[in-house]
Amino acid sequence: MITQFSHKLTLFYGTFIDIPNLNSQNCRIRSYCVVGVSRHNGTIVFIEENFHGDLVKLAQSWDPILTANEINIINHTELGQDGFFFPGFIDTHIHASQYPNSGLFGKTTLLDWLNEYTFPLESKLFDLNIANQIYNKIIKRTLSYGTTTAAYYTTIHLESSKLMARLCLKYNQRAYIGKICMNQNSPSYYIESSARESIDTTTQLIDYIKELNDSRISPVITPRFAPSCDETLLSQLGQLAKQNNLPIQTHLSENVNEIEWVEQLFPKNSNYTDVYDKNGLLTQKTILAHCIHLNEDELNVIRNQKSGISHCPISNSCLGSGECPTRKILNKGIDIGLGTDISAGYSPSILEVARHAHMVSRHLSKHENNDSLKLSIVECLYLATMGGAHVMGLQDTIGSFDVNKQFDSQFIDLTARNSPIDLFPWEKQTEKLEKWFFNGDDRNVITVWVGGVESGLKSKPHL
Repeated sequence: MITQFSHKLTLFYGTFIDIPNLNSQNCRIRSYCVVGVSRHNGTIVFIEENFHGDLVKLAQSWDPILTANEINIINHTELGQDGFFFPGFIDTHIHASQYPNSGLFGKTTLLDWLNEYTFPLESKLFDLNIANQIYNKIIKRTLSYGTTTAAYYTTIHLESSKLMARLCLKYNQRAYIGKICMNQNSPSYYIESSARESIDTTTQLIDYIKELNDSRISPVITPRFAPSCDETLLSQLGQLAKQNNLPIQTHLSENVNEIEWVEQLFPKNSNYTDVYDKNGLLTQKTILAHCIHLNEDELNVIRNQKSGISHCPISNSCLGSGECPTRKILNKGIDIGLGTDISAGYSPSILEVARHAHMVSRHLSKHENNDSLKLSIVECLYLATMGGAHVMGLQDTIGSFDVNKQFDSQFIDLTARNSPIDLFPWEKQTEKLEKWFFNGDDRNVITVWVGGVESGLKSKPHL
């Protein structure tokens, strides 16, 4: 459960590190960040660097009408002596329903993996008891790794998708909730009977989430991928997204065999990307997962439509799908974030995904004998935070520590109990950040906040 506060203002004090631009890192030392919890709905109302003085007096001077009981001061020394505040991670592509299968893929590639592992598991989530077990676990687990925002795929089942929305609110995680749509080329035991059924249940989920009336969660239109949806369904989903001004998420160009299959299924379209474009599914609110094997024409269409891409390097490596040319896509001016792609991706950690994005870029640069393809540590951390915010259309709301943005943050303690990081007195802050990037894990995440409200993981309960 999330922690409920009676105060109206929180003052966070310590070191704040964020990556507001692809090659720009902020490190504010001895800084304070004022967050209005009730009157300002969790937004940052002031931030200042290099403060020396009495924090209580500072808080009272900022808003003299507040009583002491209405002010909450969170000093970094209470959380960890050698730590810093960092924006919450943003997972732009994760299949919540597949979490029990994390790390299970054998020797399969994408299409075989779907039939052998994925569809049988997802089909079970019509049972709310099973869904409740899985969704509780994945939300708490991702929060424990510092993920404050996630673009979730659920299943074709309406009621368990509603449950996922309620649980995200319960645990205080910002989320897109997407009921999967699939009415063809799917197992008889796990398929929607028609485009009408898929649209009706998707509409019901949209209405349900709207009635919850909470800005932390949003429905997202979710055709699984082109082969699993007939053209009627694809077209109607595009219309539904436009009518309700909703985000869209799907898969694109993940596997060579998948691409060839799409060409056979949609012979009138010039390529895989064109299938989505012609059906109104490429918008500035679209998240396209993988995008490994796109040609120049496809990249140009995605750029022109201002759609974003979720880079899933762990999943791509585990299923042998390929190496996403991230630098090439960034150079095109296309927004990229990171996705765990549970369960083809084995880890719920976006930090782990960022490490793999770094490694994959180096492998790609070696294969193509082109050093410019390498991603830096700062660039990978940008993809994990601000890049993801752009992909989800939330760049004005989250992703960095800026005034008028929501305070979605994690506190990283490099010397936490059982930390995998060893520090030495002579190390600079930048060197410590690099050590965290390569060696850190959930043991270093002490607390997370969404909208200035703690998500209840300080004591690291059993998940």
